Amino acid sequence: MKALHIITGLGAGGAEQQLRLLLRHLTAECDVVALTNPGQVAAGLTADGVNVTHLGMRGNRDLRAVPRLAELIRAGGYDLVHTHLYRACLYGRIAARLAGVRTVVATEHSIGGSRLEGRPLTAGVRALYLAGERLGLATVAVSPTVAERLRTWGVPGQRIRVIPNGIDAPRFRYDEARRKQARAFHGLPENAFVVGGVGRLTPGKRFDLLVQALALLPINVWLLLVGGGPEEAVLRRTAQMLGVADRVVLTGERPYLPEPGDKEPDLVALLSAMDVLASPSPEESFGLAVVEALAAGLPVLYASCPAVEDQPPDAVPGARRITGGAGAYARELLRLRAAGPGERTVPDVVHRYDIASSARQLMDLYTAALSGSTSEVSSS
Repeated sequence: MKALHIITGLGAGGAEQQLRLLLRHLTAECDVVALTNPGQVAAGLTADGVNVTHLGMRGNRDLRAVPRLAELIRAGGYDLVHTHLYRACLYGRIAARLAGVRTVVATEHSIGGSRLEGRPLTAGVRALYLAGERLGLATVAVSPTVAERLRTWGVPGQRIRVIPNGIDAPRFRYDEARRKQARAFHGLPENAFVVGGVGRLTPGKRFDLLVQALALLPINVWLLLVGGGPEEAVLRRTAQMLGVADRVVLTGERPYLPEPGDKEPDLVALLSAMDVLASPSPEESFGLAVVEALAAGLPVLYASCPAVEDQPPDAVPGARRITGGAGAYARELLRLRAAGPGERTVPDVVHRYDIASSARQLMDLYTAALSGSTSEVSSS
């Protein structure tokens, strides 16, 4: 079986890193096309031996990408096309049809209640999404929450298959030596209480709320933000204005699979350096950073996390939902700081999100789709 994965870009975001991890476990022969921004993950995929093509798309309305993509699909002799993220799903489904490949699967990584990958869910965006979705065979939702959002939009339930994001849980196990190395590299005091945040630095992630909370906390509390994005300058200005800039560390994008020759701490080491992870984003499709933090044995404060919320109430004792603003986060962080370090226990729920299991479910979907067993392709 030969499959082509089409994704909007390959920066170090959750969907992009999830794709790289999946390809390490899929038994199909897979190539990857990035419409734009090949980024860090493209280099990592290439190091893994995956053939990566950068299409060079110049914007959302660069229609020349469609025939180029269709020709690439025809030339590659692919049995199946799998698309990821909004722009790639739209252009990839059209191109696959033009190339004569009707077995098209999409994964919906980032649909919120009111936004889709950061863009407002206007009537036009929704109509275009639904028109493109009909050109595929099945849409994979990364959580039951996302599946319900798709049904609410009008995607037929029989076309939806829930396959959760997965992680390589043992890789995230707490490591005291890596904790010390990561703290030393970024100038974090050994005795500091470090609040972490992981994700794209965009307004929707609300990391500014954590900077505001830091201003309400004692001087031995630090903030470590892992990720890059357009809000970096805003966050730095906010920290400066609130007088906490010397206690805020922004690492930029960091992979969780180490790259050859990279001397900076990777995501796994940075999670070991934290004492708690905070995820104040009000609309998440899964909550991958939260699951990774739980795999590192960290307590977690979150505003939205389907990966936790879709489980029984007592399944994730280390995670607590916070509904207020900066003051609410500050109060809970003070409580955790006073309680002292825990045992770094990994909750059982983490093992429900195993990347090998997710890959097996996806291979089952591929096989059913290619065999024409449409009754087996999608289930909600």
